[in-house]
Amino acid sequence: MNQPKRYTITAALPYTNGAIHIGHLAGVYVPADIYARYLRLIGKDVAFICGSDEHGVPITIKAKKEGVTPQDIVDKYHAIIKTSFADFGISFDNYSRTSAEIHHETAQEFFKTLYDKGEFIEEITEQLYDEEADQFLADRFVTGTCPKCGNEEAYGDQCEKCGTSLNATDLINPKSAITGNVPTLKQTKHWFLPLHKHEAFLKEWILEGHKKDWKPNVYGQVKSWIDDGLRPRAVTRDLDWGIPVPLEGAEGKVLYVWFDAPIGYISSTKEWAERVGKDWEPYWKDKETKLVHFIGKDNIVFHCIIFPSMLKAEGSYILPDNVPANEFLNLEGNKLSTSKNWAVWLPEYLEDFPNQQDVLRYALTANAPETKDNDFTWKDFQARNNNELVAIFGNFINRVVVLTDKYYKGIVPEASEFSAVDQDVLAAIKAYPDVIASSIERYRFREASQELLNLARLGNKYLADEEPWKLVRTDEARTKTIMFVALQMASALASLSEPFLPFTSEKLKTILNINSNDTTNSWNAVSSKKVLLPAGHHIGKAELLFSKIEDETIQHQLDKLIASKKSNEAANKKLEPQKETITFEDFSKLDMRVGTILEAEKMPKANKLLILKVDTGIDVRTIVSGIAESFTAEEVVGKRVTVLVNLAPRTLRGVESQGMILMTESEDGTLVFVNPDASTDAKVPNGLHIS
Repeated sequence: MNQPKRYTITAALPYTNGAIHIGHLAGVYVPADIYARYLRLIGKDVAFICGSDEHGVPITIKAKKEGVTPQDIVDKYHAIIKTSFADFGISFDNYSRTSAEIHHETAQEFFKTLYDKGEFIEEITEQLYDEEADQFLADRFVTGTCPKCGNEEAYGDQCEKCGTSLNATDLINPKSAITGNVPTLKQTKHWFLPLHKHEAFLKEWILEGHKKDWKPNVYGQVKSWIDDGLRPRAVTRDLDWGIPVPLEGAEGKVLYVWFDAPIGYISSTKEWAERVGKDWEPYWKDKETKLVHFIGKDNIVFHCIIFPSMLKAEGSYILPDNVPANEFLNLEGNKLSTSKNWAVWLPEYLEDFPNQQDVLRYALTANAPETKDNDFTWKDFQARNNNELVAIFGNFINRVVVLTDKYYKGIVPEASEFSAVDQDVLAAIKAYPDVIASSIERYRFREASQELLNLARLGNKYLADEEPWKLVRTDEARTKTIMFVALQMASALASLSEPFLPFTSEKLKTILNINSNDTTNSWNAVSSKKVLLPAGHHIGKAELLFSKIEDETIQHQLDKLIASKKSNEAANKKLEPQKETITFEDFSKLDMRVGTILEAEKMPKANKLLILKVDTGIDVRTIVSGIAESFTAEEVVGKRVTVLVNLAPRTLRGVESQGMILMTESEDGTLVFVNPDASTDAKVPNGLHIS
């Protein structure tokens, strides 16, 4: 399909059990938005669709933990997520939610159509059941060991370590996430989509039809699944939260979230079409429509195998033309984790970096995990801003606007004869829309963002080579021509930056006094016109597009992560169980004295050990203590400590240790001395440690 009549673009429905973080933006929503904005700029008919995924076990688990209803959870996070997307300029044509009535109706109708066509298998199977909770254990209500990689924290629907899709009964040593009990097996009736029935179609459609145009990571994962042999997949669940199965005898059963969620794209499109007075069906049923799914790699199977099989079985829908899934984004060398609070949350980012949404959009795009997992670091974020946005893009615009104001009171000058250099620059400006478009249309957004920056680099080089600030004193006509050309480039940047930096684009258009709705400065105009800002056009005053980010600001973000990590470790620290009971006579045998550390030195070739000379009051003795990772030798000298003095001597690395120092842990997990100098309100939450 060379020239689609319209585009339906979907972005993965986010779970409403938490806020959005940078991994979500980098993996799905910024690339999808760049693509949608670009298509609109070149005049295409676009429906950019998304919505909140409000069903599924994670939501019910969170509701149980917080003592509220699932509806309370989804209402809270739907509002937070929707606001975050708007704050970061994600330009959905419609953002819906799967709790909406139109979605319930659409999903039930879709299920009933497939049921009536005989596309499901009905089976009575044994499923895991928690006797105490009186509940079947679907998906994340059960954890256990992954049969493929041995991860002991796999869920009943997926192992997040190796990415394998699972059934709860596949788990080794399963355990209820509700009560912690070992579940039993109990019979229940469910409906399954027989994926093996669609293997031939999937092989022809994907393995033969999309081998060259789908991303290798997507194609490879799908091929692996198909080569391994497809099996029936359940489309219903025994739960009390979700869309009721529309069949008699199916009371207490709901549509499985991965059957219901992708149908959310269709129901959201219906909602949009009704609102704007359009017919929704061409966007899903006309073969001249191009359907593109933007997702993360953990959703590849559902969007490339399960959902297309559903669409094919229904019979009247088009299939996705492409599914450009990204890999995962890590944070400072570690996997992003909602449960461990190892993330950069969008609402918190805006508190610390107000009005700097485009900086994050750019940093995530320039470092996008398009072909492999990538790492977000705050230092790289700072460098992208300071060395690229500020020093290249912002610097060029500032120089052009300031010089235009200084020399011509903000009026675009009249150009005279163009030199060969001018002609080359003007030709390059006209070529850049196609260069950037080529990258975008191949879903290479990282590459496209760098091409945009190359245009700004060209502008800086042009000014540096032509030196209008020198020529203005000797050649007024030449200076006017140089500034005219530079202003055309500034105008081109205002238009071409919109998919990547929408807030910056709008600000730059305001500075250049360009009407956002004026087609004379559109994407297509940049490639077809020599003059974007005509002579006599009055631009505005200079404003900084970007501001330098200082080291202290970045250190603050790093400190927040470290504090979050320590807090999480302390919260999840497992207390050692009580040891066996001793008698008072056993305790009375311990001889503990308050002593003073006189000398201290690091044990050679030992990371944890300090060699201490301690005055116990009855003698001065050597004690080897494993505290070197918490204290330096210099800072412990003079410390008063509690010493167990009647412990049998023990030789450690050739040094005889004649006692032990008593320690405890503070609430954040750091070691502290047990001594009479401790403050009266000191807490000893975790018992004594003898070092």
